[in-house]
Amino acid sequence: MELKMLEAAMQAFVEGKGWYKPDSPHPQSPKNLAISLVLEANEVLEHFQWSEQATDHAELAGELADVLLYLLQIARLHHIDLGQAVMDKLDVNAGREW
Repeated sequence: MELKMLEAAMQAFVEGKGWYKPDSPHPQSPKNLAISLVLEANEVLEHFQWSEQATDHAELAGELADVLLYLLQIARLHHIDLGQAVMDKLDVNAGREW
């Protein structure tokens, strides 16, 4: 599935919930989304708290999806082409010494 399709699906979902409206009980501001992104990333980490491998792949997949959805929203609000940003970062990293 292409990133643009995921972005469109995310956008339709968030708009359908009314979360971009000024009076939303869940305002989708960049700060709130960044906080939510970190919280969801921590939920990914919980799957590895006592083990080297995740035992519930469906739950892990859901948490990874949540992380991606918040990344997509933050990128959208800042007019960042996330696919291009990834490619640009890979180019930068290719020239780095590790």
